[in-house]
Order: sequence, then structure tokens, then C-alpha cells
Amino acid sequence: MFQASLKLHPAFTVGPVSRQVFGGFVEHLGRHIYGGIYEPGHPTAGPDGFRRDVVDLVRELGISHVRYPGGNFVSAYDWEDGIGPVDQRPRRLDPAWHSIETNEVGLHEFADWADLVGSELMLGTNLGTGGTRETLHLLEYANIPSGTTRSDARRENGREEPLDVRLWCLGNELDGDWQIGSKTAEEYGRLAAVTARAMRAIDQDLKLAACGSSWRGMPTFGVWERTVLEHAFDQIDYISCHAYYHEVDGDVASFLASGADMDAFIESVVHTIEHVRAVKRSDRRIDISFDEWNIWYQAGQTLELDSWPIAPRLLEDQYSVTDAVVLGGLLISLLKHADRVTAANLAQLVNVIAPIMTEPGGPAWRQTTFFPFATTSRLATGTALRGVLDAPEVSTAKFGDVPSVDAVATLDGDRAAVFVLNRSIDDTAQFTIDIASLGIDGTIRAQGIWDEDRHAKNTLDQPERVTLRENTKISRENGTITIELPPVSWTCITIG
Repeated sequence: MFQASLKLHPAFTVGPVSRQVFGGFVEHLGRHIYGGIYEPGHPTAGPDGFRRDVVDLVRELGISHVRYPGGNFVSAYDWEDGIGPVDQRPRRLDPAWHSIETNEVGLHEFADWADLVGSELMLGTNLGTGGTRETLHLLEYANIPSGTTRSDARRENGREEPLDVRLWCLGNELDGDWQIGSKTAEEYGRLAAVTARAMRAIDQDLKLAACGSSWRGMPTFGVWERTVLEHAFDQIDYISCHAYYHEVDGDVASFLASGADMDAFIESVVHTIEHVRAVKRSDRRIDISFDEWNIWYQAGQTLELDSWPIAPRLLEDQYSVTDAVVLGGLLISLLKHADRVTAANLAQLVNVIAPIMTEPGGPAWRQTTFFPFATTSRLATGTALRGVLDAPEVSTAKFGDVPSVDAVATLDGDRAAVFVLNRSIDDTAQFTIDIASLGIDGTIRAQGIWDEDRHAKNTLDQPERVTLRENTKISRENGTITIELPPVSWTCITIG
């Protein structure tokens, strides 16, 4: 057993925790929509075809908003294919995921689903094969009450009131050569600025996210962000970050330290934002939308290029206890940067690298990663606190020496929550939390994810093999909480 500690004070704040940090992502990809959220004829499906068992799980997950319809899919998508009578909609090739898109679910149907799960929409626009014109048409259709051709068409198609979409993504990963219609930073930066300016001419009260680099390992990372910001700084509200992590060749130590990489990613993008802000002598604030993040085992996952299937099984990772622990650690990293990461999206929600899985005609169940997200979404409220952490370091091959424990706390009136990651593979941590300065009392409780078998998963045959566990090895003496954290564990401690 090793010793680690965290000291908290209400004056040492990071910033308010935005509910938009707990967003999700639904893309027309694999069985995410067809056979996932939408399955007419399923025993739980309503007359709209949406599975109510999935609706219940998404509501339990606590998703604030949903990014739609992509992702790579959006860069070759014509949104008008998904409106009007369903039986008259075209079937299209989806070159992003080499599938047939039936367009049974489009903007109206997805907006109805978002209403069912209690989430806002975050709409992605096609700046790959599309551009400013198509984006303005979509904005008019979605947000103008009436009196124009497209707003009246929306009403005729069944939505009397506007969708009133506030959050928008200006394209997706357009620096990637895999992206349909990829662009240079100069090309994209100018297009994003022109499109954003035109959108604000229609509706000024929008939150617009421009594409950052597709991931931190891109050769143009940093230069891309700077160039895009130089063009679009005065028109956008966010620059995006995307990051996926997975265990490589049994290197568990580096995998458990993934949050250290996310921390560095966020901080480097903030520095770039502030550099451009200084050069422009601007008072405008640009935040980060971490609108794709998750665990994703990409190796060996290929598309079937000899056919064009409908809703094939793609990217259906099964997640282990270790994956869930790392995901909890990534949530800690997002909260540690609550002052600048004010929107984020877990990618994705159902079947495709997802916390929720379904079987056609059968059940839906929670993957291991479901639990840290749902718990953090429910309990991380109020203000994130910048605690003083003292923990020995562990060595990793990929990220160097990192703290063996990572932690963040939130304070909301007379309630606090502390989220803790034990990165040690073998050793329990005796972790003390100094909460004397918080001036709060009440019940303490600890729940988390750990298991004697860190590879344990929830499957169709064993859907409840892994769940939240109660940690009873916790005590409080005056202003100090002491808890034993198992190796490879994520824990949430609540006070009050």
C-alpha cells in the first residue's frame, strides 16, 4: 500500500462545470442508428420505431446534448435526403463508412429522439463536399419560425416550432486525408470563417465550433489550430479536440496514464488560442469543444469494400474494467480543465464504440464504461476545484513519469464530490482528502469500478458481470477522509 493525499479549499477553483461537458455523439455509422436506437418491430419500440429500452439507458447516462449526424459521415451527407415523406427518401452510398444509407432516420426523426432522451441537438454541417450555401439552408430550415420556403417546409414536414439548435459543428476532421473533402488549414480556416459569419447574419445567438486537428499526433497539429483561429477567431466560440485511447501490446501503465496525454493536449490548444488572441489583441474568449473522445481499439477494424451493406456491425468494441477505469480518468482530465473545456461529447452512444449495446430483437445493456460516465454526469455539479495532490509517480513507456493517483473535486453548495483514479497496477492507495476548509458535513459514500479480473466485461450472455461497487473502506475523522483505493480503480466519493 502507498500513500497519497488531496487538499481542497473552496477558494482554489478551476471554473464552473458546464453541463455541456456531458454530451454524446450519434453518427450514421454501423448499427448505431439502424438496429441501435431505431428498430421498428422491437418489443420495446414505440410507433416511431425508437427502442424505449435504449431511450431509458441514454436518459440514465445523463447526456446533455447529442452531436449529429457525424463525424466522418457528415462530410458527404446531404441533409435534405433525410426530410420529407420517409417512403420517398433516396437511398445513398455513404463513402465514409462504405455502407448504404436508407435515410429512414433524418433530422426530424432524430430531433424527436433527442426530445425523448431529454437532450439538446448539436448539429454538424457538411463543409467537406458541401459548404456555406448548404449550411445556411439547414440553419434556415431548423431555426427560422416561418415565412420562408425552408422554414415553411419544416412545418409542412411536421415540426411547427423551430428546432432552435444552438450548438453547431463547422465540419469534421477536415485536416484528415480520410475525410471526404479534406482541406488545408488555409482552405478550411477561410471556409469556416465565411460560413460562421453568414450563419450569424441569420441567427447571432449561436455557439459555433471550428475543427481543430483530428488528433494530437497529426503532423500539422498546432499549426492547423493557429491558422484556423487566425481566420475564424472573431466568428467562432470553440475549437474542437478529438482523442481516442486504447491499451497497446499489454502496456497497461501507459494506458492508465492516458489522462496525462489529454491534459497536455488541452493545455497546448489553450496556449495556441491565447497566442492568436494576443496577436489579434482581442478580448474574445475561445473555449475548447472536446467533441470526440473515448476508448477505441482501432487496430484490425476494416471496412468491407467488396459490398455496400446496410447497418453492418462496425466498431463494436467490448469494454473491460480497465477501459472503464481509463474512461473515468479522462473525465477527471476534462473536469480539471473546466475553465476552458466547456463542451465535450463521448463518442459514441450505442453499439459503435459505445457505453450501450443492443441485440436485434433482444436486450440492451450497459458496458463497463457506462458507469463512470453516468456517475460523473450526475454528481459533477457546481464548481470544479483545483486541489493540491501529493502522490508518488509511476513510470510509463509512452508518457514518462506520471502521478500514481489523479483526482479532481466539485463543490455545489453543501455537497461535494471527489473523483479519483488509482493508476497503480498492483498496489492499493491509502488516499486522504483534507476537506476541512470546505465546511461541509453529512454522509460520505464511495462507489467505483474495479475488479479482481481487470479484463472482465459485460456481454450479451453476462450483461451485469461488471457494475458500480461500494467501497466500504472509507472513514472520516473531523475534516479528513481516508479511503483505500484498489489498484486499477476509479472511485467517486460524495460528501453531504
